[in-house]
Amino acid sequence: MTDEPISQEQEVEESSGDERVAALEDRYLRLAADFDNYKKRAARQRDEYVTHANEALVKELLPILDDLERALTAAAEHEEAALEEGVALVHRSLASVLERQGVKTIDTSGKFDPHVHEALLSQPSAAEEGAVIDVVQKGYTLHDRVVRPARVVIAAAPTRPIDIEDDED
Repeated sequence: MTDEPISQEQEVEESSGDERVAALEDRYLRLAADFDNYKKRAARQRDEYVTHANEALVKELLPILDDLERALTAAAEHEEAALEEGVALVHRSLASVLERQGVKTIDTSGKFDPHVHEALLSQPSAAEEGAVIDVVQKGYTLHDRVVRPARVVIAAAPTRPIDIEDDED
């Protein structure tokens, strides 16, 4: 190092360097604050979306709830025909709403499919081995994704009678 005095030009370059650092630091802090605000806004929007995501479904289910209440009122008055009609109306309405939302019943005719069926038990049957012979509970898909598998009984091979030979010695 030399003992030369620092010229004004060097001071200006150093001060402009310091100003540049200060400007970059300010820019960095503002960018960090903007990003933090973005994260908070995105989290707030996500929470709002989750809260209100099923609003359309609820709006469609409310009339069905009203129908069910009317059916219960008819049941309290012991009007069997009106009760049966009311329950059928509720069933049709609910099935219609679920269908519009993309819910479909899983087909249970034919062979057992482990991707969409849940075998509860197998029974000896004259039907082809592995065929679905009874449905215990319907299964449903939502947009081609299994929501609940169909719970079924499947056909097993018919059992053969056991020949028991008497040993007479």
